[in-house]
Amino acid sequence: MVLELNTENFAAAIASGICLVDFWADWCGPCRMLAPIIDEIAKENMDITVGKLNVDDHPELAGKYNVMSIPTLLFFKDGQLKDNSVGVVSKNVLQRKIDALK
Repeated sequence: MVLELNTENFAAAIASGICLVDFWADWCGPCRMLAPIIDEIAKENMDITVGKLNVDDHPELAGKYNVMSIPTLLFFKDGQLKDNSVGVVSKNVLQRKIDALK
């Protein structure tokens, strides 16, 4: 399941374990292309947290993490930013990044 993240639940979502956060926007074509891949990652990795954060609704969080382009994926482990990916990438690339954090 992909969580809808916002300023209220973001810190708790990344606080423990592995968390993948998709910074996206409704108007972003590449974000829409990446969405099914994010859904698959969430279904196949039930031991991690997968969330989406709309940058239009929460620009302060995008700014905090220097998100300049979308889609941007940030990989957290126990609250610490460990890796990132910008643009549309394959499921295999994302899975390798997740596996490296496990």
